Amino acid sequence: MASNPSSLEAPWVVRRYKEASWGTPGLLRSLAARRAPCPQLQSLRSEDSRRLSPAAQEGRGPVTGAGRGKNQTKDQPPSGPVPGSAGGREAELRQARMVVPSLKLQDLIEEIRGAKTQAQEREVIQKECAHIRASFRDGDPLHRHRQLAKLLYVHMLGYPAHFGQMECLKLIASPRFTDKRVGYLGAMLLLDERQDAHLLITNSIKNDLSQGIQAVQGLALCTLSTVGSAEMCRDLATEVEKLLLQPSSYVRKKAVLTAVHMIRKVPELSSIFLPPCAQLLHERHHGILLGTITLITELCERSPAALKHFRKVVPQLVQIFRTLVTTGYSTEHSISGVSDPFLQVQILRLLRILGRNHEESSETMNDLLAQVATNTDTSRNAGNAVLFETVLTIMDTHSAAGLRVLAVNILGRFLLNNDKNIRYVALTSLLRMVQSDHSAVQRHRPTVVECLREPDASLSRRALELSLALVNSSNVRAMIQELQSFLESCPPDLRADCASGILLAAERFAPTKRWHIDTILRVLTTAGTHVRDDAVANLTQLIGGAQELHAYSVRRLYSALAEDISQQPLVQVAAWCIGEYGDLLLEGSCEETEPLQVEEKEVLALLEKVLQSHMSLPATRGYALTALMKLSTRLRGDSNRIRQVVSIYGSCVDVELQQRAVEYNTLFRKYDHMRAAILEKMPLVERGGTQDEEAKESKEAQLSEAALVSTEPQASRLLDLLDLLDGTSGAAQPPPPLEPSPGGTLVHLLDLPCASPAPDIIPWPVGPSFLVAHLLCFPTPCSAGPSQLLRPSHLKPLVICAPFYMECSLFLDFIYLFEGETQRTPVG
Repeated sequence: MASNPSSLEAPWVVRRYKEASWGTPGLLRSLAARRAPCPQLQSLRSEDSRRLSPAAQEGRGPVTGAGRGKNQTKDQPPSGPVPGSAGGREAELRQARMVVPSLKLQDLIEEIRGAKTQAQEREVIQKECAHIRASFRDGDPLHRHRQLAKLLYVHMLGYPAHFGQMECLKLIASPRFTDKRVGYLGAMLLLDERQDAHLLITNSIKNDLSQGIQAVQGLALCTLSTVGSAEMCRDLATEVEKLLLQPSSYVRKKAVLTAVHMIRKVPELSSIFLPPCAQLLHERHHGILLGTITLITELCERSPAALKHFRKVVPQLVQIFRTLVTTGYSTEHSISGVSDPFLQVQILRLLRILGRNHEESSETMNDLLAQVATNTDTSRNAGNAVLFETVLTIMDTHSAAGLRVLAVNILGRFLLNNDKNIRYVALTSLLRMVQSDHSAVQRHRPTVVECLREPDASLSRRALELSLALVNSSNVRAMIQELQSFLESCPPDLRADCASGILLAAERFAPTKRWHIDTILRVLTTAGTHVRDDAVANLTQLIGGAQELHAYSVRRLYSALAEDISQQPLVQVAAWCIGEYGDLLLEGSCEETEPLQVEEKEVLALLEKVLQSHMSLPATRGYALTALMKLSTRLRGDSNRIRQVVSIYGSCVDVELQQRAVEYNTLFRKYDHMRAAILEKMPLVERGGTQDEEAKESKEAQLSEAALVSTEPQASRLLDLLDLLDGTSGAAQPPPPLEPSPGGTLVHLLDLPCASPAPDIIPWPVGPSFLVAHLLCFPTPCSAGPSQLLRPSHLKPLVICAPFYMECSLFLDFIYLFEGETQRTPVG
C-alpha cells in the first residue's frame, strides 16, 4: 500500500467536495487545513471555476442559495459564462479562500483571552497563523500590515513567528506610513544580529533617514538603535551625525540615543560624535540634555581622549546641575518635589567619571556635592536616589575629608530607613568604603549589627559581610559575641559563611589562645557540619601549640563530646585531643575549669559510642580508632578492651578503617614493646605565612644543591638524618658518586630529604640513644658498620621509630613489604 497519507485521504476529500453544498464554510476550512494534493480534487476545482458566475469574478463572493436559478438544484453550483483567463481563475481561488475571513486583531485578542485551556489557545493561534501564511503567500499589499500586526501579537505570546521576517522588509520598503510603522515594529521584534536578514534593511533605513518626515526618521532611528549591528552602525554613522543638529527636538533626541548605541557597538566611532556633544550641552530640552549626558558618559568610559576632552566641561556641568537644584517647581520635570531626578543622577555619574583621579575637577565639584548632600529632601524616594549618587560621587573623587564623613553619615541614615531596598543599598555602599574609611564606618557598627536580625535574606547577608569587615583587634570580643549569637539563629544558607568568617576573624585578631580555643569550640558546637574543612586541622594545631591549655582543652572537648556526638568536626577534634592528652583528662587537676572526675571506662565507652554511631563519618571513626590506640599507652588499666575493639574493625567494610585496624593489631601482636614509643604525643609543627614559604624555598635550594654537589654516602645521609652519627659522618672517606640502591630507593619513597633538616623546624620526640637501643633489641642485631643498617632486614625498627604520626600508614606498609626477609645476612 501507498505510504503517503494525503493519497489515502484523497477519496474522502473528493466525496466530501461532491456531497457538500457550494460555499460551505466548514468544508472549505477543513480542506484548507488538510491541503490534500489530490488530482481528482484539482480537476473538480477547475470545473467549478469555469462554472462560476460573473459576480464571483468581480470579487462579490459566490452565489448563495437565494440567488440560484429555477433550474438549479440545491447541490449544484450556479452555472454561467466564465471567461477562461488566468486572472479570473486566480480571483476565484482567492475569493474561495476568503470565504472564511480571518479575524481582526481585536477579535483575535478577545478569542485568545477567552480560551479556557492552553489547547484551545493553541488551536486558535494555529488557525489564525494558517490564514496569515495564506495572506502572505497571495501577496495582498492592502492587508499585509494587519496580518503582520496579528503575527507580532502571536510572537509576544511566545509562539513562532519567524515566517514574517521578510514581510517586515516589504513593509519597511513601502511608501505608506502605516506599512512602515508596522514594518519597523516587526523588525525590532523579529530581527536581531544573529540573523542575516537584518542587513537587508540598511538601505531602507538610510533612505528614510534622508527624508524630511520626522515620524519616519524617528522609526528608522528607533530600529537602528535596537537591532543595529556593528556593520550597520559603521554604514549609517554619518547620517546619524547629521541628524544630531537637526532643528526638530524629536529627531535630535532619538539621534542622540542612536549614537549611544553606536558607541557601545563600535567604540572607534567616538571621534565622529565629539564635536556635536559640545553644542548639545547648551540644549534646554531635558530629554535631549539627558541623552547628551548619557552619550558623553559612554564616550568617556571607552575613550581616554574623550575623557581628557570632556574634563574641560566640568564647570558647565556643575552650572547645569546647580540650575536644576535652584530652579522652581516645574510640573513637567519635577518628581516628588525633586527637579528632574533622572537628569541629576546622570550628571552625577558623569561627574564621578570625570573627577576620578583628577584633583582639579574634584575641587570644582566639591561645593556642589556638599550643597546637594545637605539640601536634598530624603522623605521621597527620588531624593534618596539623588543622595545615593551623590555619596558615590564623593567616595570616587578626591573629595575633602569632611565631605567623605558626611557621605558615610548619609549611608548611616539610610540604614534606619523603613524601605528594605534603601537599607540594602546602604549596606552595599558601606561595604565598598570600609577599607578606605574604616573609622567613619565604625561609628555605625551598632546599626549594622541590628541589620543582622533582618528577616530578609539579602539584607542579613550584606549585614554579615559588613560586620565581618568591621572586626578589628579593639572590638573583636564584642563583635564575635554578636556574630556567634547570629550563628545560632541564622538561616542554613548563611551558616557556613558566618562560621568561616568567625574562624578567620578569631584567628587574625584573637587576644589570647584560651579565648581563641573557646571561640572555635563554640563555632564547632553551633555550626556543626557547616564549618570549613580546615577548621579541624587549625584547632588541633592551636591546641597542640598551647601546652599550658592542654588540660583545659581536653576537658572542654570531652564535656562537649559527651553532650553531642552528631557534630562531626567537633567529634574529630575531641577524639584527637582525648587520644593525645587522655592522661591529663584522668588526672582531674585543672585550675581553669571546674573539677571533673572521669574514669577510664567512661572515656573508652564514649569513644566506642562514637565508633558505633550511625552518624559518624568514616574519617570520624578513624580519629576515634586512633584515639583508642593512643589511650592504650596513656591509661593505667588493662588494654585488652582496646585490643578487642581494634580487632573488631579488622574486617570492616571501609578499606581505610580496616587498614588502620590491621596495622594496630600488628603493633599489639609483633611490636608491642615498641608501641609506647610509636604512639607518643605529636610533635609541635610551627606554622606561619611567609616564614614557612621562605623555609620551604630554602629547603628546596638545599636539596637541589645537595643532589648536585654532595658526595656523602647514602647510608651516612640517612643516619645523619636520624641523628645517629653524632658528628662522626664527617670522618668517613668520600665514596664515588651516588648510585641507585635499595636504601636510596626507600629514601625517595619515604620522601625523606637527603640533607639534614634544620633542628628548629620539627623537633624529634625520641633521641639517638632510644633508636640505637631498639636497633640492638632486634632479633638479629646488627654488629656491622653503619652501611649495613640499610639492609631490608634491619630496616623495620628504623622505620617504625620514625617520628611521624600513625595517621599515615605508609611506614607500616614498608614493614609488610620487607616482612619476608627475617634472616640475618652474613657480614663480610
